[in-house]
Amino acid sequence: MFTFSRNKERIKEDGNSEIIIPMLPLRDVVVFPHMIVPLFVGREKSINALESAMKEEKGIFLAAQKSAQKDEPMEEDIYNFGTIGNIIQLLRLPDGTVKVLVEGKKRGLIKEYIDNLDFFLVKVEEQKDLVNTE
Repeated sequence: MFTFSRNKERIKEDGNSEIIIPMLPLRDVVVFPHMIVPLFVGREKSINALESAMKEEKGIFLAAQKSAQKDEPMEEDIYNFGTIGNIIQLLRLPDGTVKVLVEGKKRGLIKEYIDNLDFFLVKVEEQKDLVNTE
């Protein structure tokens, strides 16, 4: 059973929520919750994902690529765990690339890739933080 919140998240019975969100595959960097990181983005698909996230005000899912050498990663080239983040600042540079400042908010797990030709769009399940009680 699911309930829906106002921001289009689905809240599952176990308390975790699911959201459909644009994804930015990252090379040579992992963003964790509570981190603020500047990123330089040049791939067209990645820039499209950032533009969609800014327009929809939904945030962005940040997931690391398994190999930084892949210029056009496929689903199997991206780790399933990542971070749901917010875009703090986006700056277009003269060479066509984008500098973006992102803040990691919550851990997330990709549950499904949604068909989209312009950029990666994923259904992500928020993962609760693990707390050591020892």
